[in-house]
Amino acid sequence: MIALFVVGLLLALVAVGLLFLKTKGNRFLARVLPATVLSVAAVAAIGVSCLRTVPTGHTGIITTFGRVEEETFEAGVHFVAPWKSVVNMDNRNQKASIDLLCFSSDIQEVAVTYTLNYQISKQNAQMIYKDIGVSYYETIIQPRVQEAVKSEMAKYTAEELLSNRAQLSQDIRQVLTSKLESYNIIVIDASMENLDFSDAFTDAVEAKQVAEQKSKQAKIEEEQKIMEAEAAAKRAQIEAEASAKVAVIAANAELDVVKIQADAAEYAGQKDAAVIGQVRDIFAKDPENLTDEDLHSLLLYYYILQWDGKLPETYFSTDDFYAMLAAIGTTMGEAPSADAPADVITPEPTV
Repeated sequence: MIALFVVGLLLALVAVGLLFLKTKGNRFLARVLPATVLSVAAVAAIGVSCLRTVPTGHTGIITTFGRVEEETFEAGVHFVAPWKSVVNMDNRNQKASIDLLCFSSDIQEVAVTYTLNYQISKQNAQMIYKDIGVSYYETIIQPRVQEAVKSEMAKYTAEELLSNRAQLSQDIRQVLTSKLESYNIIVIDASMENLDFSDAFTDAVEAKQVAEQKSKQAKIEEEQKIMEAEAAAKRAQIEAEASAKVAVIAANAELDVVKIQADAAEYAGQKDAAVIGQVRDIFAKDPENLTDEDLHSLLLYYYILQWDGKLPETYFSTDDFYAMLAAIGTTMGEAPSADAPADVITPEPTV
């Protein structure tokens, strides 16, 4: 731009010289017209040499003969002195992917693709240009990424890299954030897009996983068999206890039945004995005044008490009846009278 400014100045000087130059015939128009054209060209050249354009997403760094100024320009068109230069620094979110070959703590080779999203600080863009220049990625970012990734991955074994990938990515990001911040570079995001191990290690990990899976399956099957055996033993125990309880209940029930039957038999015997005793007492109390009608009513009453609702299949004759009375009288201590009427007929109970 300064060269364009110098050209403009020269054109202006030539235009001024033409105005004061005396030509043959001293024709004014022959001098004014070229001088005007040169003056316009000079003004245009000087004006263009003073214009600076900063694209969108950039910060303009102002330098005066190589010295960095404190002032910066935002995106747009700016008018500055022609001896000042404007360097555009990209302050947008930028992405860089780096392929690295690292080693774990157990000396396993690991290929990793690390991706970093970053941007420079707008407020300190002139410091980055002053201390580093425009090639800050090659100078600062790339070496720091390589250092952080390799140093953090060396803290883990190959198997731990697989299981702690998220933690590893976070640790690397923290290290990069701390280191790049001192260079006025902001870390927006960082991630490991790929982890690739050697074929031998991959096969070993796969074989180990298969073995662990089989071991877990065998353990599950063994536990299942144990549970089934315990369940079967528990069922057998419950069935045995239930059978024992049933046997006890049946025995107690049978004992209760026997006892009830015994009590019933005892009660029936006592009842029969009571009836016989009552008959004996009646005969013993006043045998002389006991009429045939009384005897008939008494026998009929006790017969009804003992009757089961079925008609008798055996009948007594008159002789048998007197024989029975004679037996009863003998039991009572007195013999029946010989003058007993012969025409007494044994009453037959009717329902």
